[in-house]
Amino acid sequence: MSLLIRAPRVVSGERGEPEQALAIRVSDGRIEALTPVDTPATAPTVLELGPDVVVLPGLIDPHVHVCEPGNTEWEGFATATRAAAAGGVTTLVDMPIDSVPATVSVEALAIKRSAADGQCHVDVGFWGGVIPSNLGSLQALHEAGVLGFKCFLADSGSADFPPLNARQVRDAVATLRDLGSVLLVHAESAEAMAAIGEAHGPSYAGYLTTRPRGIENLAVAEVIEAARTSRGHAHIVHLSSSDALPMIASARRDGVRLTAETCPHYLALTAEARRPTVSFCGTALPPGYWTSLRRTTLRARRR
Repeated sequence: MSLLIRAPRVVSGERGEPEQALAIRVSDGRIEALTPVDTPATAPTVLELGPDVVVLPGLIDPHVHVCEPGNTEWEGFATATRAAAAGGVTTLVDMPIDSVPATVSVEALAIKRSAADGQCHVDVGFWGGVIPSNLGSLQALHEAGVLGFKCFLADSGSADFPPLNARQVRDAVATLRDLGSVLLVHAESAEAMAAIGEAHGPSYAGYLTTRPRGIENLAVAEVIEAARTSRGHAHIVHLSSSDALPMIASARRDGVRLTAETCPHYLALTAEARRPTVSFCGTALPPGYWTSLRRTTLRARRR
């Protein structure tokens, strides 16, 4: 034991368990045990906390875009992990897009890890990317240590991260099933988006006309069927259409291995109530999202 922390107010994270006075035994940066607060101080370092400090489990943020290398001025490992630590996030998982190169190969993962080396203030993991050209090499990326995989169904905005079509999504989920991994999906229908066209100007109202709920609903339905037929695990990222919630709930009742997440700002802001000024990423959620969170149909994530 290298460190003993005595804290009169500890929340362990167990459901329904009240805060309590505990001693936290730490060895080589890892918590090894929670013991009674009067545990003898055999560690070389003892930290005594006061009653105004509450010790909480660290949060995990599984959806972070660290843009280093390549676009470090957007967000690098030093700033991202420092901000995470300041907000109580002790682990983050980096998305495979927005850095150069995208994390779609073992070589690119090595470059990403090298960029992170020596800069991280919290634990960091990595998602791998799935694009049409690397469908046959996902096992190597999995074995190199990525925690799962991410794909887009529509234009990602990055030339080195093209989207998958419906067949490729099914193939990817099936491959990852055999690896015991998961496919995260940015679910927007490329076909529907192409028919609608792009927004003109920076107004939020104009943006909304190009992102109706149906774009996401169609894509979610496609992902559900891919997970159903392949029996693999698919995960919908940053869901914003409440219309898709009954589909997701129904699929889960049927035994489909499907999960979904939403964002805190989607739970607090609605398109109908927003003033038509500058656009921002995402659409709107009605109160049904809160019910889905309580029923565990959805998981909220920090963003």
